[in-house]
Amino acid sequence: MKIYIKKIKGHPTNLPFPNSTTSSLELDSDKPCRRRLRALQSIQEIPPNALRRKNDPLWRGGFSLGVDLGLSRSGIALSKGFTVRPLTVLELRGQKLELRLLEIAENEEVDEFIIGLPKSWDGKETPQSNKVRSVAGRFAVLAAHRGWRVYLQDEHGTSTEATNRMIDMGLTKSTRQKKVDAYAAVMVLERYFSMFGEGAELVLPKQLDLQEKLQRGPPMDIDFYPE
Repeated sequence: MKIYIKKIKGHPTNLPFPNSTTSSLELDSDKPCRRRLRALQSIQEIPPNALRRKNDPLWRGGFSLGVDLGLSRSGIALSKGFTVRPLTVLELRGQKLELRLLEIAENEEVDEFIIGLPKSWDGKETPQSNKVRSVAGRFAVLAAHRGWRVYLQDEHGTSTEATNRMIDMGLTKSTRQKKVDAYAAVMVLERYFSMFGEGAELVLPKQLDLQEKLQRGPPMDIDFYPE
């Protein structure tokens, strides 16, 4: 898995989010900082849920939200435990989409987002890839304030896989047209878990205080399947 550092120019780093923790730099802004923040050096410092589940089959925490970004429609899927299911299709763009994703994550106790990255059949990135990277970079800053991680996962062929899955399920053509984006998000999540997070890119904010929040994880990060 790669660590992808997205540089966000002019983006505020002190947005007030509910339940977010305040960094020591903010608490002691008028005092010398005794503790130096350092950049993340290894993905092992903040492993994705897929890798954590591989390393510890009994681990049941960590819920994941799959996102299939589109120009006008974005499909959303959810993984809780070992199952992945389509959640919804959002006809939103820009800030409205980002805020809705944060709201869904809050309600579903999600701690990571797996966003599909468009690629061609030979693994090369496309013009649409740059647009998705831009959206993911902005969103990663918002998510990091709550300790939530954002990853990019190759989504090549997921729309076809989604259509075939729905045909096998016996869904009508009209239903398939309405739900194809959500099922494409399912395919993105299933691919991510089947590869145990290998090949997924962590979209890492440049700000060190946000990287530290990612290391700590979200507040009240507990096993959502208590024994």
